[in-house]
Order: sequence, then C-alpha cells, then structure tokens
Amino acid sequence: MRAGLGKVRRQRAPNGTVVHVIVAELEIYHSRPIAPTRRIALGNCVLPVDSVPGAGGMLLAGVVAHVASDVEADLREGLVRLIDDLDAGRRCPQPRVKHRFQTDQVGLIRSTHRLVSNDDDLSFEFDDELGRPVQQALGAIYAAGALPNEAQPEIFDAIRNALLWVGDVDARFITEVMGGRKASMADLMSWNDPVVWALEVLGIDAGASDGASKRVVQRRFRTLLRDAHPDHGGITDEAAQRIADLTEARRILLAS
Repeated sequence: MRAGLGKVRRQRAPNGTVVHVIVAELEIYHSRPIAPTRRIALGNCVLPVDSVPGAGGMLLAGVVAHVASDVEADLREGLVRLIDDLDAGRRCPQPRVKHRFQTDQVGLIRSTHRLVSNDDDLSFEFDDELGRPVQQALGAIYAAGALPNEAQPEIFDAIRNALLWVGDVDARFITEVMGGRKASMADLMSWNDPVVWALEVLGIDAGASDGASKRVVQRRFRTLLRDAHPDHGGITDEAAQRIADLTEARRILLAS
C-alpha cells in the first residue's frame, strides 16, 4: 500500500478528454457474506496522506461513514475498540469484530472504493455490492493502521467522526469534514495547512517574488473586503462568511 502522494489515475473518454481523476483508492478483500469463515485482507491501495489526512484519509473516513449506519450495534462497539487499539499502537490479536485480518487474499472477493476528482470537484465511488457493511468498515480501519504513524491520529479521529455521520456521504460530507471549505482538489491539498488556506482566500501566489508580505496581505485584504460588501456587489447571504474568512486569513498571514 502506498501512502505518499501516490500516482493518480486518469480515466479518459475515447476522444482523449479526461473523464475523472482517481486521487485515492482502497481495495478490500473479504469473504463472501454467506461464507462460514469471515476474513479480511487489503489489496493494492493508493492512500495519499500529504496534508494529513489527505485524499487517503478522506477516502477511509468516507467508506466508514457510508456503511456505519448498517453495521450491527454490537459490531460498531467492536469497531470503536479496534480503532482505539490501533491508534494506541497496541497489538491486535485476531479475530476482531468476528473477522480475521490476514495478508492472504486467496478465496476472497474484492471491493474497490475510490475518491475521484471531476473538473476539480471531489466525490466518492463506493463498491459495496458484494461485501457486508462491517467488512468494508474493517478494511478501512485496518488500512488506516497501515499508514505512517504520524498520520494515524488525525485519520483515526476522522474515522471516529465518520462512525457518527448521518446522511449521504457526498459533497456535504467532504465540505464539513474539511472545515466548511469547498470540496475541491485545491482545498484537499491545503486542508490542515492554515497558511495555504489563507493565501488562497486572499488570492496571493505563494511563489510570487513579494510573496505574502505585510503590504501585499493588507492590500489584498482591503480590496477583497470592499468587493465582499453588499454595497459593492457582494452577495448579501454570503457576505458575513466571506468577511469572516478574509479577516481570519489576514490574521493567519500577519502572524506567520
């Protein structure tokens, strides 16, 4: 399993146009629902965690949120205990939550979940036709336990929250998980990096020669603050949030 930036895969239409980009992928191998033995294994997954939790962490949380409401109550308790054990680095004797986690994939069937970008908008593609909900959740949790140690605490927190999610796992889920910002590839890369977020809010190019100097920050803040005001054409319903974002962005950059 790869946990760095990973290699995104672009699926193309016959004319060569990019249809969508796969930014994270999770393969879970599991026994058939009617099989007498219950087993789980991981396949060849791409789970980038740059700017933790990254695309990989978001996909794992999305998988758990997608199936959580359909997992039996007693098994949900087992999932929470498993998350706590993995997060604490404790040994996890098998089986757990009535399933044995193994490396051997022989005799198991595969489910593949993806986080994709379509025209810069993120969305999930869940494959849960063949596996039980608890199997999908277990696969995501064990995948989180295989990620770099420094990324695990935040990703496990996201998974804990995902267990409580109510509703569809869609753009709203991504937006709320990402702190209220637009669910896009740009937001994904800057999530949990307040300086990057602040530069984007103020429209400042971090690579420019003058960078985020105090003078540039103040000038951009005043210009955008004026534009955001309803008296100057700003959208009334969005003005308060826009002004709050601009003010916070200025504070972050002037303090950095």
